[in-house]
Amino acid sequence: MLNEVRNSLAWWQGDKMQEECGVFGIYAPGMDVAQLTYFGLYALQHRGQESAGIATTDGYGIKFYKNMGLVPEVFNDSVMRHLNGHAAIGHVRYSTTGSSELTNAQPLVFQHSKGMLGLAHNGNLTNASTLRKMLFNNGAIFQSSTDSEVIVNLIARYSQQSLEGAIMKAMIDIEGAYSLVILTAEALYAVRDPYGFRPLCLGRIGDGWVVASESCALNTIGAQMVRDVQPGEIVRLDKNGLSSLKTQPAPKPAHCIFEYIYFARPDSTIDGFHVNRVRREMGRQLAREYKVEADIVIPIPDSGTAAARGYAEEAGIPFEEGLMKNRYIGRTFIQPNQQMRDLGVRLKLNPMREVLAGKRVIMVDDSLVRGTTSKKIVKMLREVGVAEVHLCLSSPPVVTGCHYGIDTSDRKELIAATKSVKEIRREVGADGLYYLSQKGLLKVFGDKGQNFCCACFDRKYPVKIPEGAGKFSLE
Repeated sequence: MLNEVRNSLAWWQGDKMQEECGVFGIYAPGMDVAQLTYFGLYALQHRGQESAGIATTDGYGIKFYKNMGLVPEVFNDSVMRHLNGHAAIGHVRYSTTGSSELTNAQPLVFQHSKGMLGLAHNGNLTNASTLRKMLFNNGAIFQSSTDSEVIVNLIARYSQQSLEGAIMKAMIDIEGAYSLVILTAEALYAVRDPYGFRPLCLGRIGDGWVVASESCALNTIGAQMVRDVQPGEIVRLDKNGLSSLKTQPAPKPAHCIFEYIYFARPDSTIDGFHVNRVRREMGRQLAREYKVEADIVIPIPDSGTAAARGYAEEAGIPFEEGLMKNRYIGRTFIQPNQQMRDLGVRLKLNPMREVLAGKRVIMVDDSLVRGTTSKKIVKMLREVGVAEVHLCLSSPPVVTGCHYGIDTSDRKELIAATKSVKEIRREVGADGLYYLSQKGLLKVFGDKGQNFCCACFDRKYPVKIPEGAGKFSLE
């Protein structure tokens, strides 16, 4: 059923980069940490919809539960009653390495020489295949096809010293992107890779501590954000409060630019930048670069809304909601036959004829991956009588895939990798097609504009990508 559901939404998801994963952790004696983790994962649901899991500790051992599905589908009152303790970690998953199946759901919980340990991971290791072969040849056993289990095995391998020492040694071996939450009977750890590819923030709730992929999860449970976990930092949270270990950071950060363009929730703040404000400024910058004559500006909801508002404000053109989104289709919508599949976009988005007919329209979205959905939307607008359609994108052309935890199409499926702007415009049927320049995109971040990974736009990967990266299996 899960594969049928996923395939039924391929018409929509194929034109977007797919989410990675979301992690959450809390150390708060006296609070219902499982329930708070549940709400935290609910707030991070946009980062992964394949599986969800929670692990808790009462100081003696670790209890956990995970399953395939959305957060409210996985957990019920009976499950939650057994997840008691003073600390917890949680995970929502979208697979970038490893197939979509229960054995790959997280947190991963295992027994090692120092006791039980739970781990949840957001990101992707570029050298996972090489490390897995090395560990396998040295007697390690793998039960999943995730690169996260490589981290687990390395920590266990080095666990004759302190856990902090084991984590630090594992960080020397692994390459790529990782934000981790690690749970033991005594403590909660938060770890971020030396480049800071994936986000991870730290907050307070009462006398307790919280870590999460995004600050929106802190807001949801009533926690106050303190700061971001720094690239290369290991944070330990226990009965004595917070302690921090700093490993060697990269020469400069390489935060994922697509967190701001598309992935993160608009109400999150990541590495000092409020996501909604950044997206609005991207739209403003797009309007400065391209002065298109039009009657109205409309977004492709919801990913293009903030940028569309910014464009309209800067250009002095009225903002309108020209496409109405059906918010009740979601993940459980199943298209039973070809006719329904052909109507897929219409069931997701409905053009408002009264707003659009006879108008020259600027339609704003965050990005263009394959172009298939945009082509269908432009066709719908033509059918309701728009005079012109100009597609404006608040990011540069996506010309190559990501190896740091984002599921992108193969390069041959990326429309900008094989076609010119003129050819893409003809393909989607628009009167105009305008991409925000990379220079303009980074200008939005001021003097911190060089602290981002833009490899999907310029092919400049901060961490070397070995041949076969991302090819990871149990075979």
